[in-house]
Amino acid sequence: QVLRKSLQRGVVLSAGSLLVYEAHKLISGLAEVHASFKVEEVIEQADYLYGSGETEKLYQLLVQHKNSDDAELLWRLARASRDLAQLSSTSAEQKKRLAYEALEYTKKALEKNESNFAAHKWYGICLSDVGDFEGIKTKIGNAFIIKEHFERAVELNPKDATTIHLIGIWCYSFAEMPWYQRKIAATLFATPPTSTFEELFSCLHTADPNFYSKNLLYLGKTYLKLNNKKMALLWLGKAKDYPAHTEEDKQV
Repeated sequence: QVLRKSLQRGVVLSAGSLLVYEAHKLISGLAEVHASFKVEEVIEQADYLYGSGETEKLYQLLVQHKNSDDAELLWRLARASRDLAQLSSTSAEQKKRLAYEALEYTKKALEKNESNFAAHKWYGICLSDVGDFEGIKTKIGNAFIIKEHFERAVELNPKDATTIHLIGIWCYSFAEMPWYQRKIAATLFATPPTSTFEELFSCLHTADPNFYSKNLLYLGKTYLKLNNKKMALLWLGKAKDYPAHTEEDKQV
């Protein structure tokens, strides 16, 4: 009798355990769907705020998800951190902190998804920014790594005008590199990074020339370097008249 009751109780417990297990599976499945939906929702909100120029609100939204495993969220957080650092109201100390934070977010984004073109693009940008705090030797030393990530981004998304523009800016920095920086580069590399204004010109025109105020500015500066003042005036005039939506547009 005791044995029979124990067996009956075991069946009841087993049935109860099964119900609990099935409920757990159902809740877990719903949680996963909800989490997936939430990521998409946050990205949608983030893109709206970015398009509206709401830099501080965008950062506050995304920094809540800094421990996310989603590469799309992480590279957007890196971009928001960098944009916040660019604001004139941001202190020098905050700029430095945000630059290093942004680099860490892009590293994590690449760890989560190496095939994400935007993660490569923003890793290159953020690595270059950190170089501003670590001196010219580090900045030049990172040059090839930066270009490799930009080129990988273009490989993953050949239509992204921003990345092509960034390769152009990379070319500009080495085409006009002063002699003392060339000496530093020569000590770091057997074959130091070099470029020409013709190569730069090709990049800036391959990217949609009018898509970005800075692209217009650098086209004008490149024409000046090539001694074509008429075309320089044309592109610098376009840069001057470009609608200033961001802090960077105003600086341009």
